[in-house]
Amino acid sequence: MSRRQSTELTIDGLPTDLAHTLDDYRRYLTSERNLSAATVAGYTSDVAGLLDHLVRLRPGVPLSAADLDLAALRSWLARLSATGAARTSLARRAAAARSFTAWTVRAGVAAVDSGARLTSPRAHRSLPPILEAQQAAAMLDVEESDAGEPPNGAIVLRDQAVLELLYATGIRVSELTGLDLNDVDRRRRVLRVLGKGSKERTVPFGVPADRAVGDWLDRGRRMLITETSGPAMFLGLRGRRMDPRAVRTLVHARTSAVPGAPDIGPHGLRHSAATHLLDGGADLRAVQELLGHASLATTQIYTHISSERLAAVYRQAHPRA
Repeated sequence: MSRRQSTELTIDGLPTDLAHTLDDYRRYLTSERNLSAATVAGYTSDVAGLLDHLVRLRPGVPLSAADLDLAALRSWLARLSATGAARTSLARRAAAARSFTAWTVRAGVAAVDSGARLTSPRAHRSLPPILEAQQAAAMLDVEESDAGEPPNGAIVLRDQAVLELLYATGIRVSELTGLDLNDVDRRRRVLRVLGKGSKERTVPFGVPADRAVGDWLDRGRRMLITETSGPAMFLGLRGRRMDPRAVRTLVHARTSAVPGAPDIGPHGLRHSAATHLLDGGADLRAVQELLGHASLATTQIYTHISSERLAAVYRQAHPRA
């Protein structure tokens, strides 16, 4: 390929060779690693930024991914740090770079994995805001509207079932909105959930959640069903599968109505459920299984939360704290 061809810019602003390599990497993440669309988008966006940095380091020179060396990787992270990127952001981008350079060797694009020795600052494991147990109870203790006609009555029943399930199971919002009718086994009170990487797991739920789900299925869902509803468990006003954004809006609205409660979304309910399970004596590995974490280290952050809560109670209650 001529120098002019190899440095020709694509619509994305990368030279053609690098753009093609990025497309191949995107396909690898999607088809071989089976990552979610959001994860693929995040990784490819980070790698696109890295490749753009490489182009800026060596303007006018024909480049391929094999030209990425450790110095270029470190200068990319240094530039991000200088522009105010947080430690968590730097750690994520370094992980994306290491994934990409490892793939370039496996794909035969590069002979050396330049990212193997790339390090980044350890991300601070900040403790996410969570609800106290009594705040979670207050959020869920909402009187059912007496507007029993569609769509208001159906929405009230749906929203209560959504909140009860999120708190009872700690599932992700995407997992909840992805539920179909046959994923809910009310006889055994378990959900069949398709999590990250298309990994399936079974998650139990309790009596209050079962009661709310029963009300929604018996009295609410039929008010919203249309020919486009299919098997979706939770429906929006137009009868289609409920959108995750609607769930986030719901959680924010209901938690903001509880005095003293932090402003959280569905992921905050997930954090709250995990913390309350551990506070109640649940085994860490059992919580890992319920949440669908690939690594126990991810689940361990909740033990830090519980330790912080214990320390706060101690400081407040002990006369010589």
